[in-house]
Amino acid sequence: MARQQFDLIVFDWDGTLMDSTAHITRSIQSACRDLGLPVPADEAASFVIGLGLRDALQIAAPTLDPADYPRLAERYRFHYLVKDQTTELFDGVPAMLQGLRDEGYLLAVATGKSRVGLNRALDQVRLTSLFDGTRCADETFSKPHPAMLHELTRELGQDPARTVMVGDTTHDLQMAINAGMSGIGVTYGAHPAATLAALEPKFLASDVASLSVWLHDHA
Repeated sequence: MARQQFDLIVFDWDGTLMDSTAHITRSIQSACRDLGLPVPADEAASFVIGLGLRDALQIAAPTLDPADYPRLAERYRFHYLVKDQTTELFDGVPAMLQGLRDEGYLLAVATGKSRVGLNRALDQVRLTSLFDGTRCADETFSKPHPAMLHELTRELGQDPARTVMVGDTTHDLQMAINAGMSGIGVTYGAHPAATLAALEPKFLASDVASLSVWLHDHA
C-alpha cells in the first residue's frame, strides 16, 4: 500500500508501546516516600512520564534540594528495576510494528528513558531489529525540546514534513509541534484525552488496535 502522508513514524515508549504508566507512577511515589518528601498524587506523578529522569523528578519533588536529586533518582531506579523485572507491551504492539515495517515505513523511538533502560526493554521484548533509529533523554535534550526528532530525521535522511510522532503525553505532542511535525495521541497512557486533544493531533487512538488501523489507512 502506498504511503500517503508519512515515511517515518516515531513512537514514544512508556505508555505508548509499553504498558508501564502505573509502575512508573508508583516508583516515583515510592522514591519520594523513601526520602521523606511529599508524595505526589497519581495524576501529578504520571504527568511527568516521558520527560528525562532529572526533569521529571524536579517537577515531582519541587521542594527537594537539587543536590539531592541523585539520591531521589537512585531510589526511583531501585523501585522501577528491582520491583518489576518484566517488560509488558500493550496488546497488539508487535503485530502493529511488524505490519508497518512490512508496508515500508521507517520506525523510530524517542523516549524519556535512558539508553541503558531502552536497550534493556527492547532486548527483553525482541523488538530491536524493527527500529531504524532510537533516541533517549540522556543523549540529548529532554522532551518537549525538538532535538530528539530533529536528530532522528537527520540520521535517517527523512523530511520532517513526512514524519509523525506518536505518544501518550502532551510532552510528546508538544515536541512534535516544536519540531514542525505532525503528532498522534494515544489516550490509554499517562495523560488524559482532553489535554492531548488541546494540542490538535491528527488522530487520538483509544487503543493499539485503533492506532494500527489509522496508521494503515491514513499514514
